[in-house]
Amino acid sequence: MAVNRPGRLVAEAVTIVIAGLIAFPLYWMLLSAVKPPGEIQSANPKPWTFSPSFDSFSRVLTVSGFGRFFLNSLLVALVVVALSLLLSFLSAVALTRFSFKGRTVLLVMTLVAQMVPVEALTIPLFFLMRQIGGVVPAFGLNELGSLVLVHLAFSLPFAIWMLRGFVAAVPAELEEAAKLDGASRMRFTWQILFPLVAPGLVAVSVLAFIHAWNDFLFAKTFIISKTENQTLPQAILVFFKPEDTDWGAVMASSTLMTIPVLVFFVLVQRRLVSGMAGAVKG
Repeated sequence: MAVNRPGRLVAEAVTIVIAGLIAFPLYWMLLSAVKPPGEIQSANPKPWTFSPSFDSFSRVLTVSGFGRFFLNSLLVALVVVALSLLLSFLSAVALTRFSFKGRTVLLVMTLVAQMVPVEALTIPLFFLMRQIGGVVPAFGLNELGSLVLVHLAFSLPFAIWMLRGFVAAVPAELEEAAKLDGASRMRFTWQILFPLVAPGLVAVSVLAFIHAWNDFLFAKTFIISKTENQTLPQAILVFFKPEDTDWGAVMASSTLMTIPVLVFFVLVQRRLVSGMAGAVKG
């Protein structure tokens, strides 16, 4: 123990330094949100303020439609999370538990789909959403359904690949034992397998939520003229002006955008840790 103590102290110090570097941008964002305009635009900014003000938050919350933008972002993110969990879990079970022609090809295509840059697909997806809108208006341009489809398409490949490992880690003998006890395949899948892969489901939900919540590129591309369907990242553009950008409001709105992500992560973190601990004990 005495020999390992210096190494442990070094590791803890390095961890604290890394955590501080990661947390500093969040601290500066919150600090800028409560700083008076004079301190924000100062040529010599200081990492503190003695006269905090919440005027920036007031300007953000009084923007017309801010609450609607918030609800739009929340709706899109939650729908994407729910569909990602359902479809990725069923796909992972099919690719892991069943043998069928073309399974290897599907796995490779799932992996390759993650390598395509988002920017390269923006224009093709724009024309695709326009065509889909002619058939199903709810999923066309200017509709939140288009954002759900796109985010789902980008979340599923990684989610399927991740959950495939969790499903494969569950012994096949467990399913055979469940069959001997009279459990059907459907019952085994939802009552036994689904809880066992809970850590992977939680990780997938976090990544899908963050991806959908922070999206700006697709929201700006697909929601063109229907302002009531704009999402929260688009609301920040109101404070960007060619000659006089309201940096206090920008930082305040960014802070408000960060809160739901932190809350969501805190809520699922306990289940993630407990699920992983249960998997290790098992």
